[in-house]
Amino acid sequence: MTQETGKPPQKQHFAVATDGGLDAFEGLNNAVPVAPFSVNFGDKSFRTDEISRADLFRELETNPQHPTSSQPTPQEWADAIREAGSPQVLAVTISAGLSGSRNAADQAKSVVEGIEVRLHDSGTLSAAQAFQVHAVQTAAMQGESLERALEWARAVQKETELYFTIETLEYLRRGGRIGRVQATLGGLLNLKPVITVDKATGAYTNVSRARSYKGGIEAVGQQVTRTYGEGTPLRVGLLFGSVREDADVLLEQLKGRHPIVWSGAVGINPVLNVHTGPRALGVAAAPGKWPWERENQ
Repeated sequence: MTQETGKPPQKQHFAVATDGGLDAFEGLNNAVPVAPFSVNFGDKSFRTDEISRADLFRELETNPQHPTSSQPTPQEWADAIREAGSPQVLAVTISAGLSGSRNAADQAKSVVEGIEVRLHDSGTLSAAQAFQVHAVQTAAMQGESLERALEWARAVQKETELYFTIETLEYLRRGGRIGRVQATLGGLLNLKPVITVDKATGAYTNVSRARSYKGGIEAVGQQVTRTYGEGTPLRVGLLFGSVREDADVLLEQLKGRHPIVWSGAVGINPVLNVHTGPRALGVAAAPGKWPWERENQ
């Protein structure tokens, strides 16, 4: 049965693959082949499907070398595309403004003979990427065309926002990814930012700030409410770093201002955690029902 309709799965016209920018939720159709990123500590390298969050936090605490991340290779993308097991595959990538994964996926197209590959830049990452993977995988499971799947993905992309806050900017600074975030904060690194992915550039930008990490969590929730309006029903995909309870705190705040029609929570994956640092909190939010549910009303 499909999660969305309760009907038997239809004949699939295409399959879906994605990359390690995804934070997958059990409650969404996110079980697709993944081209993994790698996390590097000096000469030690781990594929993100080979290192646990606990091991990552241990490395962050004990390894004097600052971690870096590496995008999937074209070969790793080719492996994920083949694993999808279809002559037509839709590859959903992390924002090209944050990673070269899309370019690697494009190179993989020449390696996978006999498979037509379409690329879709999610323009985002993490839980917001998960929402788009859910959209296209739902379309595939319902026997929809690839073009229809892309329509749903673009609709989800347009209506979904991703916000997160972090306990320290040090990891973003060391990784060279602070960019517009630092500029907006004016260099006051003791402030806790609320960061989003700019829809025009696909890169990080700051939308708010707080004087404490607890205040940062509150600011994330307030930003969600400012974006969608108090009382708007929401779907929320919550993200947490080293402290699971951070996600619970944010969910309770949102429940006080919005009907929550769906929620899920997942630990931030290792490749993203090397940039946020251990303690971080985020949410992907979107209003009301999924686009295909609204079509059927």
